[in-house]
Amino acid sequence: MDIELLKSNIKSNVYHITKDKVVALHKHQKYDEVFYCLKGKGFGVLENQEKELNVSDVFVVRENTMHALCSDSEMWVASFLIPVAE
Repeated sequence: MDIELLKSNIKSNVYHITKDKVVALHKHQKYDEVFYCLKGKGFGVLENQEKELNVSDVFVVRENTMHALCSDSEMWVASFLIPVAE
């Protein structure tokens, strides 16, 4: 495994999820996704369950797993797409 290549392929973003924002269920091939709740509260959603997210909570989604985010108020999350090592 080439660690430098792995590091250069990690993608990060910050999302602001409001009560009106619809994030459709989706999945990522060849990437796991890690969400870190920065502010507010909401839910990490899988096909058949929800995980409550509060500040400093982490939500991990494995490759090819349907997922989304939602909030009854507002939530800010950092997202990291991490390539699955082969």
